[in-house]
Amino acid sequence: MKYGSELQDNVFAPWRLSYIAYDVLKMELKTRQLDHEWTDADEADFVELLYNELNKVYDFVTAKLREVEARITYCERTIATFQKNPTMSSEANWGIMDDALTEVLFDVNDLAKFTRVNYIGFQKILKKHDKWTNRNLQHSFVEALRSKPLDKQRFDVAIVYISSLHDLCRLRGQPRNGNSAAGGDQNAFERATSKYWIHPDNVTEVKAIIMLHLPVLVFNQNKKYEESDSAISSVYYDNYDFDLYTGRLQRDEGAEAVRFRWYGPYESPNIFIERKTHHAAWLNGASVKDRFPLKEDKVNSYVAGEYTPEQIVEQLRAKGTADEETINSVNFISTGIQTSFKEKNLTPICRIFYSRTAFQLPGDQKLRISLDSDMTYIREDDLDGTKRRENNNWRRTDAHIDYPFSHLPKKDVYRFPYAVLETKLQTHLGQEPPQWLTTLLDSHLVHEVPRFSKYLHGASYFYGERLPLLPWWLSEMSTDIRKPRSMNAGLSRSKSFKPLIDGQYRHAMEEEERRMERQERTAKSVAASDGSSLAGSTVHSQIAGPPSITVQAAENVDGSKIKPSKKAKNGGDNLSSTYSPSLGNNEKGVMYRGGAASPIEIEPVGEAVAIDIVEDGNGKDKGAGRKRVKVKVEPKVFFANERTFISWLQFCALLLTVALNLLNFGDFTSRICGGIFICIAGVMSMYALYRFERRAWMINRQHNGRYDDLWGPAVLCFFLVAALIVNFYLRFR
Repeated sequence: MKYGSELQDNVFAPWRLSYIAYDVLKMELKTRQLDHEWTDADEADFVELLYNELNKVYDFVTAKLREVEARITYCERTIATFQKNPTMSSEANWGIMDDALTEVLFDVNDLAKFTRVNYIGFQKILKKHDKWTNRNLQHSFVEALRSKPLDKQRFDVAIVYISSLHDLCRLRGQPRNGNSAAGGDQNAFERATSKYWIHPDNVTEVKAIIMLHLPVLVFNQNKKYEESDSAISSVYYDNYDFDLYTGRLQRDEGAEAVRFRWYGPYESPNIFIERKTHHAAWLNGASVKDRFPLKEDKVNSYVAGEYTPEQIVEQLRAKGTADEETINSVNFISTGIQTSFKEKNLTPICRIFYSRTAFQLPGDQKLRISLDSDMTYIREDDLDGTKRRENNNWRRTDAHIDYPFSHLPKKDVYRFPYAVLETKLQTHLGQEPPQWLTTLLDSHLVHEVPRFSKYLHGASYFYGERLPLLPWWLSEMSTDIRKPRSMNAGLSRSKSFKPLIDGQYRHAMEEEERRMERQERTAKSVAASDGSSLAGSTVHSQIAGPPSITVQAAENVDGSKIKPSKKAKNGGDNLSSTYSPSLGNNEKGVMYRGGAASPIEIEPVGEAVAIDIVEDGNGKDKGAGRKRVKVKVEPKVFFANERTFISWLQFCALLLTVALNLLNFGDFTSRICGGIFICIAGVMSMYALYRFERRAWMINRQHNGRYDDLWGPAVLCFFLVAALIVNFYLRFR
């Protein structure tokens, strides 16, 4: 799509006249070159037009930001008045303030999109100018863009303030219980972690959607929030053989990642020494993160081994602020990390900077969401002979937190093009993701990237030619992760420009959430009183095949078990196999969830398996539609198919080696057996290729046939035994 059309599609109608006049500038470039070559006078006129457009856009953004700040201040003062005067603290007044804050939030989202669209517009028109006129205006126009930096406009501070006020409205002026600074033991519970990429066009919208349901987590409530508070910098350590990189990529048992992290400005006095250790789930282990704080002036001596764990422990005891358990933990961690430095020759490899916005209920570990934007990788090594760290310091001194780090050499900086969204859901208590989060993650706004790692990505970018293995997601970097806008997903406006959240007004959304909560409480109370639970369906993924669906036995109204049909019993694992009650067959292929109502229809769709839940025909939810849950095929399914194919080839290669030895160094009988083994190896390798291609075809199309191999191993064993019998017969006849 041409940018002019893309710009028109993204225009917010009330602000139409304030956008860059891209078509006018483009027409100026074209018409002036129809009858003559581009002259200095044409250049001067075009530059003047460009400056006018830049001033117009920048002045509009500045004015809107001031307006947003004024509206936030007004809402803050009004809420303070409600808190001091209980007579004014009515449901209607709190609802009015909530609506006002929602309007401000939508304006911030529209302003963020406005800023980005216009910034890209200036880049596009400058590039087009240089291409058509053979002049370098981009270089000379840089100073103007730096004086009015559209690319550095940040709205995080406004979002944080709106979040805190919105949370007060949600609680009707009561302070939120729980300590924001109390992160708790991050490893004290099991977490289901998922990672997603977000295109810069959608970052502010995703933040706004999450903020409507979870408050922004601010660790220091006593300090006024500043933009630098969201900055996080981490220096990752490895050796020049990249052993830590390889271990983390292969997910080896005990693989480590060592990093030195600080929060906020470069001058922060506290540095956190962290170690992440991977333990395989099948060994009943859990990946853990250990860390302890260290003063910045002690880091170099700690890395060199001069500042020992014993000295760290002595200082902790002298302060008297830590208990014995904490002291022992610090001693264990600091000793282990210092040992890794000595044994593995660790050295600074790269620094990763990003701005983090975290969302979580204070003191509640059930759900935590973090969104990292402005991610930048900075080289810290001297592998190419360039000295980047003075006096062998543990980090560079010429790179602070001044994104986008334009003052650094281009070869030392890599700006990641997307933001990274990470969700951490507590799982050991059976916690399920809320519906709004499921809707967000299934929408066009995010792109899932399983097991994405910041360090692995940065190392593969800077040192790819030195690495034996590269992450799988590098191929995703060449694709556009933007998707067509989902219907009724995200933030939008009605025809009268009223805010819509997932296609609903805010009041309708909140009422729907309350209705879902009431239904959940009712279901739990009914289950507790009956002493029985409904049978459900378990969706699981097998290594040797695509995700399948296992449906447990349910009960009829009379208490008898629902039995699968003969087709299901006889090994047919077709996902649309018919499940029927004991009294008769079911024509639609549905299974009843405990009673005659609420059938679950199971059918394969497209690239994923879908479960359609049809509401009770006699209930209130009739006509509410079907809930479709898609099960994605993970990359490990394809890799499992490849590993199976490679295992067959390895055996065929071994058999071929034996056959060649018999042919080259054996007598007549040995050569006959060698020829038989060569035939067996050739036939089995072709059979393995056929099975590999067929499984890949079945996985891609979600075919419902068998994925195991019944005949291949048996036939191979038969041929090998037959070859051995022939060998003994010819040898001893």
